[in-house]
Amino acid sequence: MLLTRASEYALLSLDAIRKSDVPIGAEQLATDLCIPKSFLAKILQSLAKKGILESRKGAHGGFILAKEIETISAHDVIFAAEGKAPAVFDCTAYIGTCPNGTIGTCAISPFLRNFQNKIDDFLDGLMLSDIL
Repeated sequence: MLLTRASEYALLSLDAIRKSDVPIGAEQLATDLCIPKSFLAKILQSLAKKGILESRKGAHGGFILAKEIETISAHDVIFAAEGKAPAVFDCTAYIGTCPNGTIGTCAISPFLRNFQNKIDDFLDGLMLSDIL
């Protein structure tokens, strides 16, 4: 699966945020989780843009969950953190095209599409409440 540390850090951050009674800033999360602050800040902003987190400004600002964890899918978190839909193989990320130029003649294309569909269904049905 083409997931990076961004997805891992997003999940770790969401776990820390959900356990807090007050908004948590990127700097505090970065320190607590031993994650580079600049990298984590970008991930948190992406999660906020996708409506998973809410960013609060001010002296007591930081991030809080924008939704209940039962309504946030793993697919949504991964998409927000990675900036693209999760793909099992490079070629499954390309709809209607093939990076090798063999669309329509690739012997394993039907298997790859089927596999990708199953992974997508699994991630869509896996909620943060199942993970955290």
